[in-house]
Amino acid sequence: MRDILHDLLTWWEAGERVGVGTVVGTFRSAPRPAGAAMMVGPDGSAVGSVSGGCVEGAVYETATEVRDGAKPVLTRFGVSDTDAFAVGLTCGGIIDVFHERLSREDFPEFGELAASIRDDERVALATIVAGRPEQVGRHLVIWPERTLGSLGSERIDHSVSSDARGLLASGRTATLTYGLDGERMDSGLQVFVSAFAP
Repeated sequence: MRDILHDLLTWWEAGERVGVGTVVGTFRSAPRPAGAAMMVGPDGSAVGSVSGGCVEGAVYETATEVRDGAKPVLTRFGVSDTDAFAVGLTCGGIIDVFHERLSREDFPEFGELAASIRDDERVALATIVAGRPEQVGRHLVIWPERTLGSLGSERIDHSVSSDARGLLASGRTATLTYGLDGERMDSGLQVFVSAFAP
């Protein structure tokens, strides 16, 4: 998100809606790491990259649809070695990209998150990328000693914030799995935690 932060914040502060595709999972030798993001602005401009070229067109289309009202969606892209070579990459791989709309209405806490990233404060963003329809796209901003927002329940917030602080302490970004109500050692709920360390 650091790559697109300035433009994203500018549009967010102006009350605009943007579509964002974020890499939340990589397999094999994927072109970009988890956390890489691409944004489609209200004017149709694209900022950032999720693959260095392989799937940018598909991500652009889906991010545009989400910006314009479609529900958030998690999409898997397989980047074959042949396709990767065709666009000048050295390897293939598989990436999971989460597409969501960001605006003041969708993510009112974004301003404080952006300020902490800009000021080099240790902060993490947890986003539900798979779960019940009403859960997907919820955000929780996590600092070492406080949180802002909610993932839908106190139990989920507690489980995720505890684990996210561990990731934050080591500067790691990861997708965590829980039961649909935040149970550990269960599945159904996937939460992408993007850690921003100084």
